[in-house]
Amino acid sequence: MTERSGTLYVVATPLGNLEDVTLRALRVLREARLVACEDTRRTAGLLKAHGISTPTTSYYEHNERWKGTQILDVIRKGGDVALVSDAGTPGISDPGYRLVRDARAQGLAVVPVPGPSAVVAALSVAGLPTDRFLFVGFLPSRSGGRRAALEELAAARETLVFYESPVRVVASLEDMRQALGDRPAFLCREATKLHEEYRRGTLSELRAHLAERKEIRGEIVLVVAGAAEAPPSGAETAEALFARLTSEGRTRREAVKEVAKTLGLPAREVYRRVLQDEE
Repeated sequence: MTERSGTLYVVATPLGNLEDVTLRALRVLREARLVACEDTRRTAGLLKAHGISTPTTSYYEHNERWKGTQILDVIRKGGDVALVSDAGTPGISDPGYRLVRDARAQGLAVVPVPGPSAVVAALSVAGLPTDRFLFVGFLPSRSGGRRAALEELAAARETLVFYESPVRVVASLEDMRQALGDRPAFLCREATKLHEEYRRGTLSELRAHLAERKEIRGEIVLVVAGAAEAPPSGAETAEALFARLTSEGRTRREAVKEVAKTLGLPAREVYRRVLQDEE
């Protein structure tokens, strides 16, 4: 063993466009003894594009326990290791945080090499408030669990940021509309890649836009407005607005939909208030 241990560098890499990488990231990748990555084939493309020949090793969700031990052993013996993900910043919705946790627990140096992040990239062009936001990551894959998770977020005032699979995004947008109300939202798909797509609309509008397609591809970030502030004193309550709309001839369903849209409330919350008021 050497007297000095190496360093674990957490290196952000491009989301898609290979030019979106810092000079420091390239230097660290070039000088490291080893690059730990999710998919060695994908990282090989980045390294080759920039003339880097550093050896790579896989580190992903199903091998992180035993592979992490090997990687930390390299660092303990004085070698620097660069941790990268398939795209963006390691540790965000991937097992990279476990390697960082274990390295710190063993007293090893961990240094960030900041750069691209899908969360920040989407927020920067969404046109929704960014002073406070809540990164949720991936929601449960089944609708029941997804709606339960969304209902817990319904009252959050922060802008919400989700990762979503292209095969579930249409269903997820519908669950969001049902649980959160038809809020302003933003779709970021295939950021910085050849077929990148950025679209603003309500949750129902984004769902309708994607539902027209035979196939949806690519990595998706959804940015959703937080819950609306409580109406000012003297403003019409959900119950009062519902009563007025139904007295004007709106059906119960139409009135609930209008109240939810006007006050920025989930339709389920409006139903709960109205039913409670009628008891």
